[in-house]
Amino acid sequence: MPFEADLAHALDRTTDFLEPDLTTLLSGAVERGRSRRRRRSAGVIAGVGACAVIAATGLIIPGALTGTHSAGSDIEPATLAMPRSAITDTQMIRALEMTFPGGRFSRETGQSNNPSDPSAGYVANGELVVDDGHGAAMVGVSALRLKLPLRDGDGLSCERTPARAAGDTCTLSELPSSTAIPGGAVVMSEQNAAQHPARADTARRWTLTVTLKSTGAQLQMVQWNSTGGSGPDAPKPTRAAPPLSEQQAVAALTGVTWAPILGSVG
Repeated sequence: MPFEADLAHALDRTTDFLEPDLTTLLSGAVERGRSRRRRRSAGVIAGVGACAVIAATGLIIPGALTGTHSAGSDIEPATLAMPRSAITDTQMIRALEMTFPGGRFSRETGQSNNPSDPSAGYVANGELVVDDGHGAAMVGVSALRLKLPLRDGDGLSCERTPARAAGDTCTLSELPSSTAIPGGAVVMSEQNAAQHPARADTARRWTLTVTLKSTGAQLQMVQWNSTGGSGPDAPKPTRAAPPLSEQQAVAALTGVTWAPILGSVG
């Protein structure tokens, strides 16, 4: 965010292991699109800018998905529902800043959703580089709503085609129903190397996706232990771990800071 125009949900996922130079993409073409949510079943975005790509962070944000799925995969791509109300880029960036109190921020960018425009209004996202005193790290969050009933797809299954590269991980868990998340939530946690094969000095990306069962509202946080980007020219790590642990990221996305955005999107 800036966001690439016309980068399809399917393209982002199915070409993940081709290691595109995402940093170049970020600075190059920016308009509407969904960031990344990255890789798994291939869905196709309908309309220019229907998916917003947070290229450096690797966040994927589909617009309108079709019912197709990738060859050789039994996982259906998740289809999106329009957000219930508008979320501005400023709101997304501000929520990110509040998630890292005391941090120093740079390269702040964002995208608003637009419920009145089905061709480009499904996703809101924000991205920045935060330095919390332990090294600069690219962080981004996207917000969207999946159609109910939920089914296997983006943020809901660790299945993927092609097979996961060595060293990459994915786990799926659930949060029980509570006051903060009525009906509970599905949590998917992933870790991926910025390039393959990974070396000792290869940066990594941590992705945490929370999907509310009752509304389909979904937040995805992507953190790098670098200033972001994949491929052979990816920046080197600036720190050993991301700014937030998995538990901290879950607590942040289901806490008071992101509650208004979850409510608006779902």
